[in-house]
Amino acid sequence: MSDIPGKLPSLNGLRAFEVAARHLNFRHAAEELGVTQGAVAQQVRGLEAQLGMALFERLPRTLALTAEGRRYIADIRRAFEIIARATDELKPQAIKFTISTTPTFASKWLIPRLPDFTALHPHLDLHILATERLSNFAADGVNLAVRYGRPPFGPGLNAELLFEQEVIAVCSPLLLAGRNAPRTAEELSAYPLLHDAHNLWPEFIERHLANIVSPTFKGISFSTTAHAIEAAIAGQGIVLANGGFVTDDLAKGRLVRVFDARLRGPSDIYLVWPRYRKSSALDTVIDWLFAEGRKDGAVDGRSIAP
Repeated sequence: MSDIPGKLPSLNGLRAFEVAARHLNFRHAAEELGVTQGAVAQQVRGLEAQLGMALFERLPRTLALTAEGRRYIADIRRAFEIIARATDELKPQAIKFTISTTPTFASKWLIPRLPDFTALHPHLDLHILATERLSNFAADGVNLAVRYGRPPFGPGLNAELLFEQEVIAVCSPLLLAGRNAPRTAEELSAYPLLHDAHNLWPEFIERHLANIVSPTFKGISFSTTAHAIEAAIAGQGIVLANGGFVTDDLAKGRLVRVFDARLRGPSDIYLVWPRYRKSSALDTVIDWLFAEGRKDGAVDGRSIAP
């Protein structure tokens, strides 16, 4: 015995009726459905015959719903909405995954690699929250954070080292055109120095360019390392940057190393997330980030910090 009360009318007729009721015009309904105007009119007439009542008043240039048609269309539209929603819910839904990171890490390291990620994992809907402030995992809907620092980062958080911060001095090859690269602090003072919020130039000069004289340095300061790197690419000076952030620029000749010396940064780059959260999406993103990090000679492994 069927659970459906009564006999269902023609679904094609119902669809033609719903579209025609929206346009109040058989020609416009036919254009939407991709059929002829006569086919729409015939399907509506067939539905009316099944129901034993008129649903439209045929006026010279338009249609008008009858009282029965107005009452019927409200339920028919709800039925089509239910069918459409049920159909959408059958389709695989993309999993939203939010990564909070600094603007520099996002623009100089993460974003250039995203096409490879989306090709490998099309089911993950990745959102990048680029901000200097520390995100709240619950309030901001963040699944994973990429942060500079040293563990522990807070109670209930896992932290894994993505890569150590090794700072190098780079500039545009145009800046050195026809000139010898500086080898002393005094020679370096002839070039503009590009500073970011970390301000590592004094330590770099003291460690690697000790000089008897104390030259005066000129330069430009930026709030983010990404802007300082872009200024270096534009030939505006020499910048200290994490080697991982300029790998592509060095490979493509937009930047060149000025010194062989490296400076160990005061903090490293970690992946951080709530300890209680476990999901296949989280594991997928972390594994991918580590795989990308290893391409730059990053730390190989996943040792969980206390």
